[in-house]
Amino acid sequence: MKDNLEEKQIILFDGVCNLCNNAIQLIIKHDKKDVFRFASLQSEIGQKLTQERGIDTEKVDSIILIEPGISYDVKSTAALKIAKKMNGFYPILGLFLGLPEGFRNLVYDFIAKNRYKWFGKKNACMIPTPEIQAKFLD
Repeated sequence: MKDNLEEKQIILFDGVCNLCNNAIQLIIKHDKKDVFRFASLQSEIGQKLTQERGIDTEKVDSIILIEPGISYDVKSTAALKIAKKMNGFYPILGLFLGLPEGFRNLVYDFIAKNRYKWFGKKNACMIPTPEIQAKFLD
């Protein structure tokens, strides 16, 4: 990869979920500081990264934010930390980090549980354009 991956934050996402794919497109659009790199949970690199960190994807099938090093966040904490790094009005969503994580994750889990029903599912992971491909890990 062209850039120093050790300085990037990696977002792992459900590559067949329409809501997740749309969220990734939004993050890419508002990642003006080029903070993030992406991989689907279904990809070889996604599986490798979760295994290295002992993340059981049977129990955690949500968005995962891997910060440089070994630390990671999941669910609402990951989503809100990502929003804080985006441009526009999205960083204000970081204020919700002040709410109890259990409450935030109840809302997150409700949406995640219904995401395929509400937003649909793809048969395969999205194929990014060549410009966006550079932001994805192989």
